[in-house]
Parts: sequence; C-alpha cells; structure tokens
Amino acid sequence: MRIRSLEMGVGLFLLAGLLALLLLSLRVSGLSVGNADTYKVYAYFDNIAGLTVRSKVTMAGVTIGKVTAIDLDRDSFTGRVTMEIQQDVDMLPVDSTASILTAGLLGEKYIGISVGGDEEALGDGDTISDTQSSLVLEDLIGKFLLNSVNKE
Repeated sequence: MRIRSLEMGVGLFLLAGLLALLLLSLRVSGLSVGNADTYKVYAYFDNIAGLTVRSKVTMAGVTIGKVTAIDLDRDSFTGRVTMEIQQDVDMLPVDSTASILTAGLLGEKYIGISVGGDEEALGDGDTISDTQSSLVLEDLIGKFLLNSVNKE
C-alpha cells in the first residue's frame, strides 16, 4: 500500500511538471490558451524589414497587443500590418503614430504606438495613417560608407 501511494505521488509530480512546462512554452511563444477581447487596427508601412507575425505592439513600453498578419497592399505597393489591440486600450486617438522599432541594437522588431491628441478614438477595422517604417541597419551602414568614400 505504501509503494502504491509513492507511485501516485511521483505520477502527480510528473503531471504537474509537464503542465508547468506546457504553460511556460505557451507563455514564451506568445500564444495564449484563452481568447482575449481584442479589436483590429491596420497600418501601412513602406518598409517592414524584420517585423514578424506575433511581434508585440507597445505603447509607453507596455505591451497592448500583437501583430496578427503582414501582407502586401497591391494598390499602394506597401506593407499592410494587421494588429490586434487589447479591448481595454480603447482610447487610442485617430492621429496616433505607429513606428517599427528595434529592441536593442540587433534585437527583435516590434511596433511602438505614440499617442496623438485627437479626441476621436480608433475603432475596430480603423487604420493608423501616420506611420514610420523600419530602420535597416545595413542601409545605414551603406550610406555611411558611401558618404565617407565620396568625401575623399
């Protein structure tokens, strides 16, 4: 009987460990088990370089959403980014700015939203018209090198 309870205890401990590992992997990957209330906002960028689906959307350094889709707008030949913003962040002004930023020097790309001053708020399906594209480090280095070569 004592061996049986020991086996049950070890089994429950292993089950708890596997559950903790599953929750940790979901947390690290950015996926969620539940479906949080969100609304969609779109933004168009000239250069998306390095931004990926499931990248975070932040405002004042706080994560308020994530990128759910990236595709090419065939009319304007720009990149269209679909973002899901948390429902409790429902006061984003229409004149807000979306910028593609980099975490650190060579870190991951994410979207940072700077709040505007308009009283009208963005709703589901609205578009952020003021955007700032990604800075590509290789392009900046190339411009610097070409500029220093031309000075000689």
